[in-house]
Amino acid sequence: MKYLIALATLAGASPIYAQELTLHLPIDCELGKTCFIQHYTDRDAGPEAKDYTCGTLSYDGHKGTDFALPTHADRLKGVNVLAAAAGKVRGVRDGIPDMGLDDTPAELLDGKDCGNGVVIDHGNGWETQYCHMANGSVQVKQGDQVATGTLLGQVGYSGRTQFPHLHLSVRHDGNVVDPFANGADTCADSGLTLWDEDIPYQPTALFDLGLSDAVPQYGAIKQGLPKTEVSRDEPLVLWGFAFGGKPGDVMGFLISGPHGEVFRHDVLIDRQQAQYFRAGGLKAPLGGWPSGRYTGLVTLTRDGKVLDRRPTQTEIR
Repeated sequence: MKYLIALATLAGASPIYAQELTLHLPIDCELGKTCFIQHYTDRDAGPEAKDYTCGTLSYDGHKGTDFALPTHADRLKGVNVLAAAAGKVRGVRDGIPDMGLDDTPAELLDGKDCGNGVVIDHGNGWETQYCHMANGSVQVKQGDQVATGTLLGQVGYSGRTQFPHLHLSVRHDGNVVDPFANGADTCADSGLTLWDEDIPYQPTALFDLGLSDAVPQYGAIKQGLPKTEVSRDEPLVLWGFAFGGKPGDVMGFLISGPHGEVFRHDVLIDRQQAQYFRAGGLKAPLGGWPSGRYTGLVTLTRDGKVLDRRPTQTEIR
């Protein structure tokens, strides 16, 4: 398992490699809807962090791309991890529990930050590594030949992680390569992507949202809240769960009922947050809420531009 735990060198302005590797999406989901890229490779060689656009979707020393699932409920449905390119399986690990950083005993994480994972050798110095896979899900073994799209396992919550996701690292001769900007050292579009399709950059987005009868607990939101029924005499609360928050962002809330607008409020995001949630709402009026359909609309705005907007509905009887 030395290939899964070895640390690769990260060069902030790495050399441009000949395009000897083309990558396919390594996760069976719909980007921007059922999964999201929460973190990219850190392009900054110093103590700060920046992604390939010079944006903030990274953290210091991050050596790969994180394909995040919105909630643990989505993880438990089973989301497949796929080989991004053809090659030979060089190393595997399975048997690490899906307990994340906070709940996994320290001795199980010692040298096993990747959790359950797979390393594939693609030849000519290229390799990919797939981390945080579900316990018991790994479908390949060392020495197997795999094709692009071969099932490797499923997205999990193993190893040093705080949210369910697939971490994909790309390396050439042991050096980390950013697949979105292969060797480019500027934030301009270099056209040097390794991907076989266009993957739009999404600076922030909503993971989930809902209408409920109280402000939910953050832990419950991350687990995945079922749809909540609200009675006529209970508060009506709209919440949003998002990633990629920056100071100055605005999360806007609008609730409309059978007779028009019920509640409108904007919340200013005051600090950078990888994941966060906000909520707003009202107590029931005297006599209770009128029966009918209520629609909640959560909007994410940055520098005056709407970056995401999603609706949700509930019936009050």
